[in-house]
Amino acid sequence: MDIAPPLARDPPRLPAQRRDADGRAHIDLRAVWALALPLMANSAVQVVLNLTDMWFIGHISTAALAAVGAVQWLILGVLFVLGGCSMAVQTLASHAHGARRFRRAAQAAWTALWVTLWIAPVCIALGLAGRWILMPFGFAPRIAQLAGQFWLPRIGGASFAVAAWAMMGFFNGIGRTRVSFMVAAAAALANGIFNELFIFHFGWGVAGSAWASNVAQAVGFLLGFALFLRAPIRIAFNSHLTWRPQWHHVRRQLRLGFPMGLMPAADVLGFSVFQMMQVRYGMVAGAATQMVTVLTSMAYMPGIGIATAAATLVGQSIGAGDRAWALRLGTRVILLAALVMGGIGLALAAAGPWLLPLFAAARDPSAAAAVRLGIGLLWLAAAYQFFDGLNLGSSMCLRGAGDVRVPAALIFPVCWLVFLPLAHAFTFAPGQGWFHFLPQFGWGARGGWSAVIIYVVLLGASLFLRWRSRAWQRIRL
Repeated sequence: MDIAPPLARDPPRLPAQRRDADGRAHIDLRAVWALALPLMANSAVQVVLNLTDMWFIGHISTAALAAVGAVQWLILGVLFVLGGCSMAVQTLASHAHGARRFRRAAQAAWTALWVTLWIAPVCIALGLAGRWILMPFGFAPRIAQLAGQFWLPRIGGASFAVAAWAMMGFFNGIGRTRVSFMVAAAAALANGIFNELFIFHFGWGVAGSAWASNVAQAVGFLLGFALFLRAPIRIAFNSHLTWRPQWHHVRRQLRLGFPMGLMPAADVLGFSVFQMMQVRYGMVAGAATQMVTVLTSMAYMPGIGIATAAATLVGQSIGAGDRAWALRLGTRVILLAALVMGGIGLALAAAGPWLLPLFAAARDPSAAAAVRLGIGLLWLAAAYQFFDGLNLGSSMCLRGAGDVRVPAALIFPVCWLVFLPLAHAFTFAPGQGWFHFLPQFGWGARGGWSAVIIYVVLLGASLFLRWRSRAWQRIRL
């Protein structure tokens, strides 16, 4: 693994740029892929982690699968809100690296770790309040019980995940994506081992899966932190000298990180409510939606890997002082993410009849129905993957540029005023659901996923137009 320090005396060089004999600048796709491939591998590891969790939980019962599916997006949304400061590390580190301010990159990582320590009591309090948080959603008693068992340890131990994000954000920001891959791979391996141990050997059920995730994230953080303090990084970035919190940096990072975390939180919290709608509609619809959601992460995760590379490239280009190059490079990588995700989405839909039965308990009578429904839902999911690539690529490029407030404000009306009312109307028949003043067409899970298509197309197109508007070029971090 090459983590040799950059040399301050090296001349400034724009990322992923090559020049021909006439001096004209071109995008070096080999350099883009060199940065993106470890991040895609990192994302593939996350897919393995998600599929591992689904396999273990699915072999507990269909009810357990539906219960975890009902709260997993809500949990992720809470993590995004609490972990915004850690998410800002990549942007600040990439800008600092492009400007050759290496000490400032390490300082961003330490700032996030201090904030993570301070929010740990908040995580524990939210975990203990899970019963009251989940009560308004009106789950069936068995589903509510299993969801609460998963919620408490997963939210209570959220600080481990946020701390791991800070470490990976630092290494991604400075272009050392292989280190992030190593951290993610170690966490995924630990997750599989502890799932087996906690669920089956200790008999902890769905709570055991949550504890396994916490331990795995702690392993990832400890490995990343050890590499952060290792000699090459310590010498180049002074990572051992920048640990003291400086309040003006804390405030600045929180101002950047809060809307940065709020944007994906609004998206995943909206999808959490959508998932809960499907669980409320029926256990089969909830389980099928959970299986399709995790399977389509096989398209999402490579896309987010490419998009994360775009955030680093855009941030480093801006740090080096060339915003025009950031626009050109970012646009190319956005389109690359969209094409990759669109292709994988179609392949998953075609392979659905072979893949979905792997994640259902053979002796559970509801499993066959969930698989049949899931096969149809996979084709609906394939219909929006290209636009989800535009969404991910554009949002990460905007994040790399520090343009987070307007996109965060944009996503709320699209998600909460368009997507969720449509999903409710399309899913439930009259007399079902939570609200009766909306139209109720009763199309079930297929209707809900049709609303997802409308939502993702609107969101992807809007964020891509925001990126192409160049408004972010006026932002100074």
